[in-house]
Amino acid sequence: MQSSLRIFMAEVIGTAVLLAFGAGVVAMVVLFDGTKGDYTNIVFGWGLAVAFGVIVSVRISGAHLNPAVTLGLAASGRMAWKDVPNYIAAQMIGAFLGAAIVFITFYAKWIEVDPNLEHTAGIVSTFPAVAGTFWPGFVDQIVGTFLLVYLILAVGNYIKDAANSMAFPFVIGAIVLIIGISFGGMHGYAINPARDLGPRIFVWLMGFKNTGFADNVWIVPVVAPIIGGILGAKVFDWTIKE
Repeated sequence: MQSSLRIFMAEVIGTAVLLAFGAGVVAMVVLFDGTKGDYTNIVFGWGLAVAFGVIVSVRISGAHLNPAVTLGLAASGRMAWKDVPNYIAAQMIGAFLGAAIVFITFYAKWIEVDPNLEHTAGIVSTFPAVAGTFWPGFVDQIVGTFLLVYLILAVGNYIKDAANSMAFPFVIGAIVLIIGISFGGMHGYAINPARDLGPRIFVWLMGFKNTGFADNVWIVPVVAPIIGGILGAKVFDWTIKE
């Protein structure tokens, strides 16, 4: 059995890897005005980011990397509630660090494109596709995270020794990829409260103007994925659990 500290560190590092690669590919597309890629790059980048985050952490923590996954597993009796705060704190810190890595790496170009930090917080956090709306993104995030958790559990049924299978991380990455391809447009493809809130706190601390806190944009990618994740785990148990 792994210690709480090792689990904490695995979730921090795995989530930081996920954010660094995922937000990094968004930075490549946005800061270079589409000359370095487009939405196809973003969804494939996020899929591979998740895969390598899982590789880093799966044998130690199980590679949750996402509070919606952690809460879904706890709500369905797959992990103890007492362990949930350790996981979620680590995921938040890891996501914050991943955003910091991207900002530091791209700083010179970032300041050239947005010198007053007025409109580029969306590189590391998410915003609605339809400005000023709440429910379209809320529904989108429930659906996307429901699919994420439901399919992760289905893969766990199929790959029995997931922690020792090199196929497992890339199948999980493929789930994130297909969710991005099919449902990534309405609210920035978060499906992970830490992936959004950790970086959003980072850009707020850095003095960005469009953080999404003042207009409550942050609520959608934090609350809706939790609902979707718990529903995904529960519905899996009610339907095809072996």
